[in-house]
Amino acid sequence: MPVKSDTRAGRSSLGLGHLIFLGVFLLRLWALLRLTHSSLLLPARGDMHFYDQWAKEILHGQFAPHLAFYGLPGYAYLLAFLYRLFGENPFIPGLLQASVDAGVAVLIYQISGRIFASVGSTSSAENSSPRLIGLFAAVGWGFFVPAEAYSVVLMPTTWFIFVFWCVVWRVVRSDTAPARPECLILGLLIGLTATGVATILAIIPLVCAALFLKRESRRWKTLGTRLGLLLAGLALGMSPCWIHNYFIAKDPVLLSAHSGINFWIGNNPEATGYPRFPPGLRAGQAAMLQDSIAQAEAAAGRSLKHAEVSAYWSNKAKTYVTTHPGDWFVLLTRKLRNFWSAFQYDDLSIITSLREQNVIFPGVPFGIAAALAIPGILLGWRLAPQSRWILAAILLSMLALLGVFITERYRLVAVPGLLIFAAFGLSILWQAFSTCELKTAAIYLALLVPATIFVARPQRNPSLWALDAYNSGWQALESHNLPLAEKKLALAYSYVPNNSETLFALGNLRFAQNDRASAESFYLATLNADQKHKGAFNNLGVLALDASQFDAAENWFRRAEDVDPRNAKTHFLLAKALLGKNARPAARTEIEAAIALKPDQQEFKALKQQIEQE
Repeated sequence: MPVKSDTRAGRSSLGLGHLIFLGVFLLRLWALLRLTHSSLLLPARGDMHFYDQWAKEILHGQFAPHLAFYGLPGYAYLLAFLYRLFGENPFIPGLLQASVDAGVAVLIYQISGRIFASVGSTSSAENSSPRLIGLFAAVGWGFFVPAEAYSVVLMPTTWFIFVFWCVVWRVVRSDTAPARPECLILGLLIGLTATGVATILAIIPLVCAALFLKRESRRWKTLGTRLGLLLAGLALGMSPCWIHNYFIAKDPVLLSAHSGINFWIGNNPEATGYPRFPPGLRAGQAAMLQDSIAQAEAAAGRSLKHAEVSAYWSNKAKTYVTTHPGDWFVLLTRKLRNFWSAFQYDDLSIITSLREQNVIFPGVPFGIAAALAIPGILLGWRLAPQSRWILAAILLSMLALLGVFITERYRLVAVPGLLIFAAFGLSILWQAFSTCELKTAAIYLALLVPATIFVARPQRNPSLWALDAYNSGWQALESHNLPLAEKKLALAYSYVPNNSETLFALGNLRFAQNDRASAESFYLATLNADQKHKGAFNNLGVLALDASQFDAAENWFRRAEDVDPRNAKTHFLLAKALLGKNARPAARTEIEAAIALKPDQQEFKALKQQIEQE
């Protein structure tokens, strides 16, 4: 009888699973088609632009850097492969990600059916409950707003979430431990995904726990073999990174050397639990990575390998943790609160931008999913023991972030599990009301109220509320939508009038509006807030250069050079200022330094030719 029951459930599950996939895929496809008619399809800045440009560099011959990877390369190489096959168009990657995200919805449905199959009696009415729980959770994923956004833009988030929950599905689908071949395959899949998103490594303890707790026998030799195959697959999957770093670049880094700066951003005296960049580091992945290298090399007084750069920032973070243990513990508790908070900290502001341009549907935010999930977690612990594997996956994803910082896209991986528990809790509430079990309903509501208060605790830091307005203002400025940029940056300024990046953005807006006096005023205000703001030095130098004030221009460019001596553009601008002063030997020195840093820049070569001719 159990065999027949499982067969019927499997057939029904398969059919409904196909419908779930199709429904979520159509939702994502609609968002993708809307994206193609917006200004956001081709990214101009931020992490999407970083991956897009990296992929194009790979496609055009810059296949591997001469130092260790400074940024995880897996997604960039995937984009380059797709660009090679289908052309340099973000639509095809978005289409694949829409399919993968629909696959996440199917995994949610399948996992729910498995872990709640033993809940309740054997009556046909209650046997349909696991399928309804899974269907409700999968629909929740289809309309989960951050998932809608990150499934169609050039980010590896969707691939990471799919692999994470695919591994969880392989753990919960059977009462026995993964077999030897599956251990190797799971390790390979996790390792390959880690070349794009290293946080996937957080799932390894769950697989190891399954190998230990689900053993068919107590033979340690069998356990050791499976663990060895898991680790072998993991090493093989990550091999594109460590083989390049250790043996080609001779720069000893396992995956990417940018882990050090991430550790420092998440653990420094000014850290908030979100990615607040310390002074001297610009927002945006490409700019932040450049600044982190420049600062480390300036502190060392020499060029550094990327492993040395990573060690520099890691040591700063470790020093802070060991010398301020009390403050660091408070910071950890703040990160825990941030992880469960209803406040949406999207460091790219892509969710707000897509919503404002009507690309994505209104839907479920994180706060609702988290508040409803907490009662489901507590009830599931007692009523559905298999759900503890899902809770473990959620907690592992959370612990992986406590060492760095919390953002909307980073905590998105926990949401499938939260939706499963939310759906389970609501099903219990529904059954309690339908059968007049008022005690069960009261218990659920007694758990829901404090959970809602905990999740909905307001965020009072004005700089966090300014983020979306600032990022939207930058995007509008770069797309030359100056009225919208004025509106958004003015809002950001009202939140944080002394923030250096907001002041700098307003200076750039005034520069674009041809109001040079106001632009200079904002750049000077930027330097009052951040005395080493390289962009403000450079732009003040450009203003002086345009006004033929060559001595002032040289002064500003020299100060920018002090902050970042390896910036090719600064050397180029300094050469122009020196040429304006008729100091040709010094101008020649500077333009040669610029060309040495960026030998393929045509305007650098043109200026050198002009200096030599004069």
